[in-house]
Amino acid sequence: MQTITVSKSFVWNGSVTAKVTALCRMFGLTIDRLITRTTTHACKLNIGPGDIVLITGPSGSGKSVLFNELKKAVPIENRISLDRITLPNDRTLIDCIDADLITCINLLSTAGLNDVFCLLNQPANLSEGEQYRFRLAMALSLGKPFVFADEFCSGLDRLTAAVIAHKIRKFATKTNTIFVLAACQNDFGLDLAPDVIVAKELGGDTQVIYKNPSRKPDPAFDKK
Repeated sequence: MQTITVSKSFVWNGSVTAKVTALCRMFGLTIDRLITRTTTHACKLNIGPGDIVLITGPSGSGKSVLFNELKKAVPIENRISLDRITLPNDRTLIDCIDADLITCINLLSTAGLNDVFCLLNQPANLSEGEQYRFRLAMALSLGKPFVFADEFCSGLDRLTAAVIAHKIRKFATKTNTIFVLAACQNDFGLDLAPDVIVAKELGGDTQVIYKNPSRKPDPAFDKK
């Protein structure tokens, strides 16, 4: 079990123009309040092997801020992020993974890629949804302790997203891989069965919910 604490603050640093002043007056906001206002996104997590952490909340709530801060808190040699995986145009999917044929098929299947013609295609030629699933399969194949995926399954149809979420849950449990995922939608929650949910609100507040409440590190911190 390890504890990760992250915090990121933002202050307003724009110019006080005539339009800014007029807009503040329209909404009853003083310039002093605007200038001194600080928005902080923070959380403290207890994470163990095989855990799935799901960061969720509406667009603009700060999910990506926490996601990126958590990613930076993990040593680079221990993590892989889907957005760092390239899309080769000179190899088929089945040849991109450095493993035997059955292992390759299982990893691609875990990411929702099962069609033989898809497996014999080049990643650069796939649809956006298939490219996302290819990146996921590649991340699984690298054997890193942490896998980070922003906008988890957001571009997929909801049935496919639920199927992949279920397979990721099984993969995490089997391999002790830790997944840190961020998504606006969490309709796959029952299939994913996250161990930790980080719920963001538009005002910047963060609520951390544990499947096992005894692991909650500090109730006061989560209210920041």
